[in-house]
Amino acid sequence: MTRSQVRATIVADRVMWVRRMLEGLRSLPDDNVDSFLSDPRTIAAAESYVRRGLESLLDLGRHILAKGVGRAVVEYKDIALQLREVGALGEREAGLLRDMAGYRNRLVHFYSEVTPEELFHIRSSRLVDIEDVLSGLLRWLQAHPELIDRP
Repeated sequence: MTRSQVRATIVADRVMWVRRMLEGLRSLPDDNVDSFLSDPRTIAAAESYVRRGLESLLDLGRHILAKGVGRAVVEYKDIALQLREVGALGEREAGLLRDMAGYRNRLVHFYSEVTPEELFHIRSSRLVDIEDVLSGLLRWLQAHPELIDRP
């Protein structure tokens, strides 16, 4: 794949999506599992917010790899490994993103196995992991402004 430039508009759009999904998750009840589980709409919203947030984050990683580094990646889990290999993410962040890719795949392909309690756990204690990976990608982009197009 030929390297070109990371599109600032795509970065901004994906970052906005990740942040909007995190805001949506934060708006859901998290004081205890019973309040979270009491309304099935909360569970459905959590699942949607998590899936769309993870997909946006992974799409941002794929775009950085494709345009900024010239690497084509097909599988979501490979995005994390490649981002680590090029130094865009540290070992911890890449491991988190790899786990997130696996969870995204569960949400899409094995949705019947995802429990409401898992979604509550993500809502109540794992949002910082998404923020950490997003921050890592943004730090790397800030350190490499030559890779970003400036419209």
